[in-house]
Formats: sequence, structure tokens, C-alpha cells
Amino acid sequence: MVQKSSCKGSRSDIDFSYFGGAESLTEGKRAPRRTAVVLTSEQDDGKSYPGPPQNPSDFLWLMTEEPHRSRRMAIIKAHPEVTKLMGREPLTKYVVLAVVLLQISIAIYLRHSHPLSAWFLFLAYAVGGTANHNLFLAIHEITHNLAFKGVNANKALAVFANLPIGIPYSAAFKKYHIEHHKHLGEDGIDTDLPTNLELLCLNNVLGKTFFATFQIFFYALRPGFVRTQTPTKWHLINLVAQVIFDAFLVQIFGIRPLLYLLFSSFFAGSLHPCAGHFIAEHYVWDGLNQETYSYYGPLNILAYNVGYHNEHHDFPSIPWTRLPALRSMAPEFYDTLPSHPSWPMVIVNFIRDKEVGMFARAKRLPKAFATGVGRSSHLQTGDLTDSGVSSSGERD
Repeated sequence: MVQKSSCKGSRSDIDFSYFGGAESLTEGKRAPRRTAVVLTSEQDDGKSYPGPPQNPSDFLWLMTEEPHRSRRMAIIKAHPEVTKLMGREPLTKYVVLAVVLLQISIAIYLRHSHPLSAWFLFLAYAVGGTANHNLFLAIHEITHNLAFKGVNANKALAVFANLPIGIPYSAAFKKYHIEHHKHLGEDGIDTDLPTNLELLCLNNVLGKTFFATFQIFFYALRPGFVRTQTPTKWHLINLVAQVIFDAFLVQIFGIRPLLYLLFSSFFAGSLHPCAGHFIAEHYVWDGLNQETYSYYGPLNILAYNVGYHNEHHDFPSIPWTRLPALRSMAPEFYDTLPSHPSWPMVIVNFIRDKEVGMFARAKRLPKAFATGVGRSSHLQTGDLTDSGVSSSGERD
């Protein structure tokens, strides 16, 4: 028997038989809309759900090409002056220097404090977590070669920004992140995607709480299991520089300064207000097939404007200081896209909302398999109506 939704603001003629019994998620009611749009449209009024709940037993498999390349070309055609926003941002290196010195100073200051004391933990969470999160995103910005003209200079700055994080990762992050841009959502290539094991083990409130608490470990360890890298000289430089820095800190000031930096890194990728961006950026919300979301709130000040995430994926060569200008230049493209009003609430809603979880990620088969015979078996019913996969697989 076909069940129909009667909830306010949702479609009244949804055939839930296509969604694997997902009507059990709603029980006649749906949670309040999590995202909103600035400029509403006939397709999305910014309040109601555009589509039914996603089947929680699998990811959202799409046949369409990732949206950023086509939107980038459309924006360039409509606003050719957008290319003037591209280029380096000299301010980045000064912000990095200030935050690195801040973290080292606090670490040394706490050399006589007990690591489990309230003062130590407060500074590690409130100041250190925010500062190291800022450094994570500095490395993200530098990865796109937006601090210096030379590639090696950018890599060296990333290694320097890595020092207060305590564990070397900047060299490995660069390759994984570039693949994330070029192969967004491609299973087995984009290591930002949850694995099938995560889907199996963490698809409940307890599992999502565990994931949100230990996000930093998932993002650090998952890439090595999904897609290993061949080490380069910059991996070695990153490792050696970090080991020397950590050893020097411990030798001169004891273990507690290093513990402060490591605690800061943990909190930066845990239940921290800024860490909401990890979930906000690419999880699927509100019955949408949209796979990238922006956030335009005040926490962007602390996070290199990474909340402008649709803008960043559309134009990775535009630095953080000019992403708001990009949005202002092309409001007809960005203000119609649902965005998140709050990063902290993203974490809360991710944990408590049955309609979002580890399953709420858009995946597509790698380009090499885009024309494979067995592809349809991976796709959810309803995703076959608009195939936009390029036969050539061309991407920037």
C-alpha cells in the first residue's frame, strides 16, 4: 500500500515505496527545516522539504556530474570580471605566523599546569581548539597555493603552520584534498566520504555522537585505509620538521606544552563550534540532492571563510578574503542555494535528526566505471532522471 506524507510543507503525493520504507523515519512528522535559502524559488521556498527522506541503509548514489564545474563556467560567462578575484592573498602568511606564535606561547605558559586541570583544559578547548582549527584551515588555504607565488614556498608555509598541531599531516593533506576537488563524491577516490564500515557501525545516535566527538581521527586515519599515497620529499620534510619541533619542545619545557598542542588538535576536530563545518560542507540535508553547503555566519572570521564552501569549490583559486566578494558578485547563483545558519547546530542536528547520518553523503562511481554495466544497481530510485555524467569525464 502506498503511504502518503501529510506533514506541513512537504509533498502530499510521495510514493514512499520507492524509498525502502523510509516513511518510518517520519511517523507523520518531520523535523524543522535545517537549511534555508536567501532567495526563495518555485522549487524551494526555504521552509518546506523539497524531497522525501533518504533511505538510511545506503548513500545517495548519483549519476550527475559534480555541480561545481558547470556552475563555475556559468558564473564566468555571466560575470567575466570574477577572474579578477583569483590570485594570492599576502595576509595569509601573517595570520599563520601570529597563530603559530600564539599557540607556542600558551603551550610554554602551561608548562607548570596539570594537563587535567580546569585551566589547562579550558585553554586547550576555547583558545587552542579554535587556534588549531584555524591552522587546519590555513593549511587548506595554502594547499591551493594561495599564500605565495611558488609551490615550494606554499608547501614550506604549510609545514610551518603544521607545527602547533603536533602531528605531521600537511603534505599528505595536499594530495588528498586536491583529489577531493577533482573527484568530488567519487567512491574510493574522495577520502572525505564515509566508508561502508562507518555506515554500518555509526548509523545511530550513539554512533553519530562518537563520530562527531572523534572526527579528527576519522579524517586523519580514513585516507590511509581508502587510498594510500606514495611518500614524497615533502612528506619527509613535514615529518622531520614536526619531530624536531616536538622533541625540542619536550626537551626544553617538558611534556605538558606538547600535550596542550595535542589536546588543542583533538578539540579542534571534536565537539567544537568550528568543527561543525566538517559535517556542514558535504552532508545531504532536507531531502535535497545538493552535496555542498555554505555557511555565512560569524565563525567564518576564525576559519578562513571556509563556510563559503560552494564558492570555494566553484573557484578554488579565489583566496579566503575574496570569497564574500564572489558571493556578492553572483547572488543569483549563490543566494538560491540552501545554506546552514549555524555550525554548532549542525553538530546537534546531525546527532539527533534521524534524517541525516553517515548515509547522508552523495556518492558517484569513479569516472572509469561511469559507463559500467552494473552501475544501476548502485543507484537509488529517483536518481536516474537527470544523467549529467560527461562521457569524457572532463574536470578541472
